Amino acid sequence: MRQGVGQGVSDRDRRIAELQAQGYLLLPAFVEPHAHLDKAFLAERVHNPTGDLMGAIRAMESARESITLLDTIERAERAARLMLANGVTAIRTHADVVVSNGLTSAEALIEVRERLRGLVDIQVVALADWPITGVAGSDSRALLRDAIDMGVDLVGGCPHLEDDFEAANDVFLTIAADAGLPVDLHTDETLDAGKLALEDLARRVLRSGFPHAVTASHCVSLGVQTPAKQQEVAELVAAAGIHVIALPHTNLFLQGRGQRQAMPRALTAVAALREAGVVVAAGGDNLQDPFNPIGRGDPLETAGLMVVTAHMLPDDALASVSTAARVVLGLPEGDLVAVRAASVREAIAFGPADRVLVRA
Repeated sequence: MRQGVGQGVSDRDRRIAELQAQGYLLLPAFVEPHAHLDKAFLAERVHNPTGDLMGAIRAMESARESITLLDTIERAERAARLMLANGVTAIRTHADVVVSNGLTSAEALIEVRERLRGLVDIQVVALADWPITGVAGSDSRALLRDAIDMGVDLVGGCPHLEDDFEAANDVFLTIAADAGLPVDLHTDETLDAGKLALEDLARRVLRSGFPHAVTASHCVSLGVQTPAKQQEVAELVAAAGIHVIALPHTNLFLQGRGQRQAMPRALTAVAALREAGVVVAAGGDNLQDPFNPIGRGDPLETAGLMVVTAHMLPDDALASVSTAARVVLGLPEGDLVAVRAASVREAIAFGPADRVLVRA
């Protein structure tokens, strides 16, 4: 990756930079709307022998003592710079804010956010522990508020892991409203059709008039609802102005392992959501860690998965990792990436390494 002329050049000394772009395809710069930079590159150190979601969570918990602040900063910065080299100029990353880890991940990712300011826009989401509700959740709520005071950009959590996901949705929206922050929740990361926290979230946002942006990531269980239910929920989500992030890498790896016949795609109802007018982005999620042992930090890889798993056409798949993802992050357009390819389809198919990033 080569970087274009930026704002650091003075007007007096500024020269016109001319890119010889014959053979390149000029595209909107890529966006990673859902990452876990604090976990990146732990696959060789933290193993998930069961290969499912709870196995990954347990593996991380057992390894907490060996993961230091400096180690987290090094891996997170390495992952962010890899994404930058692939043409990414904006990243939203979740930071574990759990009792066993305290504020280590939040501190590390805020440090990386500041180190790379001007190169890549990084938003840090405080991914709260569970339970978050009731007496049992008092420590988790206090830790979440500490992360907010530290300077995270969004409030996050996992309502579907709670015994009462409706109460959890209420807690997250209340804390975020008090702090004046948007939310990005891990929502319904399960194939259990009986768990549909997304529907409650949409109704709650509509009823409360929550004034900040709301994003629901994963939303896997929506994909196993009936078409009529998918449409009903999708229309609620659209009315509430909630954005949705599909995460094919990790969900395809973690979900559906026990279902040997007609194994599900473990993806949200992308078509129903888009037909209802919901902005749907796609992210890489985990990068070579217990939740996903592979991944290249390349949104073109994500776009390819959206083509084959969500039946998106190449132009729409590209938008899900660029313009649509930028809408989800609330950022303006403007950054560009030139990829050596003849078409969008070819860029997604080959994922060429020869890219020129034009930033600022």
